[in-house]
Amino acid sequence: MSTDSFDWDPEKDLANQAKHGISFSVAQHAFADSNRVIAEDLNHSQKEKQYFCFGMVAGGVMTVRFTYRAGVIRIFGAGYWRQGKKIYDREN
Repeated sequence: MSTDSFDWDPEKDLANQAKHGISFSVAQHAFADSNRVIAEDLNHSQKEKQYFCFGMVAGGVMTVRFTYRAGVIRIFGAGYWRQGKKIYDREN
């Protein structure tokens, strides 16, 4: 599954929907927030750099975990988490 510059594993998307109630097709909208915050995920960046995008989606601050692969944003996790909202609010 992909849309323009976004990509994800369909199985991870379904697992994320079951666990957090968020599809990756909705999660990609966090990147459209002009006030979004991008931060490196220092705890999970061993093999490749991983990042968080904190952005407003549907009235809440969503946290999206992703990496860049060949110029494409590969999403592998998303949800509404309190820590993400704290970071977003602090940076804005």
